[in-house]
Amino acid sequence: MLKSEISRVARKEVRGETLGLRKAMGVYRAEIAALKRRTRALEQEPRRLSKANAKAAPVVANQVSSKTLRLSAKSLASQRQRLALSAHDCGLVMGVSEQSIYNWGSGKARPRAEHLLAIAALRTMGKKEAAARLAPMQEVP
Repeated sequence: MLKSEISRVARKEVRGETLGLRKAMGVYRAEIAALKRRTRALEQEPRRLSKANAKAAPVVANQVSSKTLRLSAKSLASQRQRLALSAHDCGLVMGVSEQSIYNWGSGKARPRAEHLLAIAALRTMGKKEAAARLAPMQEVP
């Protein structure tokens, strides 16, 4: 009888001690969730602002509109062949990666507007001009 009474009182004491810890744990969880929400909002803020600034940025008047430019995978491949450029060299001339050139040439991806302008410049370029642009870039180790 004494043993059961001692264990009952002990359980009651432990329950009383852990109740405060459980309440504190609930408060901490709520605070952590609020901090995560705030962090997520703060991380999204720069992205939202950069998008807003990009939309508000004025278009340079002397540039050809990228909406009027079109690209087909065949035309990019024929331009590379005409200029005798590998994908790596073509990427150096245009300022993009070799993988981007492969993806555009195979039709797996579409170039962004600023890259369409570089492709348009590639169309008007000759072999000598392409080699001249490529020479300083290949000398850098």
